Amino acid sequence: MKISTKGRYGLKAMIDIAVYATENQTSLKNIALRQDISEAYLEQLIASLKKAGLVKSTRGAKGGYVLALPPEEIKIGTVLRVLEGSLSPVDCQKNGCHENCDCCVSKTVWSRLEESLNDAADAITLQELAQDYIKVNNIQR
Repeated sequence: MKISTKGRYGLKAMIDIAVYATENQTSLKNIALRQDISEAYLEQLIASLKKAGLVKSTRGAKGGYVLALPPEEIKIGTVLRVLEGSLSPVDCQKNGCHENCDCCVSKTVWSRLEESLNDAADAITLQELAQDYIKVNNIQR
């Protein structure tokens, strides 16, 4: 399974919001600059995250983005599924690969891998990643 730029950049944006929008909102422009992401592309990602209820926005000169939930309540698996869809390692888990899919011997492997991926992604919170980001980047609080 490979996470696309949608998942990687969207997760970076969520971490950025968790770190920099704790007291005030942060602008799309500032997120794009700090994370080196195209503002136009970031706009698309944020729209999906907003629609999913993970971020909120305010318009205007002092507007910007904040998390819709506390970061300890946002699971990384949720963010990735919003942006990537299923975390299944193979397409047949999502769509059914052929008529005999129910008797496919490898289906057990793919199901167990999908379950493990979901469990691992859901065990990590945005709060944990935000704390790691603060430490790695020596951000003073």
